[in-house]
Amino acid sequence: MNQKTLDLLLKSHHREAYLWARQCCGFDSELAKDVLQLTYLKILEGKAKLNDPAKAKTWLFSIIRYTAVDELRKVGKLVSLDESPELVDLPDTVDYTDYEGIIKLLPTMQQQVILMVFYHQLTIEQSAEVLQIQLGTARTHYARGKKKLKELILKSQTEANHGK
Repeated sequence: MNQKTLDLLLKSHHREAYLWARQCCGFDSELAKDVLQLTYLKILEGKAKLNDPAKAKTWLFSIIRYTAVDELRKVGKLVSLDESPELVDLPDTVDYTDYEGIIKLLPTMQQQVILMVFYHQLTIEQSAEVLQIQLGTARTHYARGKKKLKELILKSQTEANHGK
């Protein structure tokens, strides 16, 4: 891929790339900027090559995700998947109108699949490719994440109606 085409691709996906980087970094905007800059450097230096232009967005999201994992590991904010419980304990006080906060209550893989599908308009298949997991696994995380989000939103509506 030539430099002009690569520049156009990065510019056309910049906003979504930043938002995805921010989501991969636990909604830390400064770390997300660093991750995005490192991602662009990898791409522009030729360390990451796009083999199939039809999968440009998936390719870019994958690079961002793995760059974020590396950076989170460096700053000690990464929890291994073995340590991450499937069920997340809800804090005593949660602002259920803060949808970013509600998303953070989901396990990491559910967060990522839900965000890619609903927020970034990727398919579950594309999400599985970005996360490098089996399609069935991605579907499971998607279904469980939707179910948990529904429970959390219904809980927020119930609490709002009862003046809690």
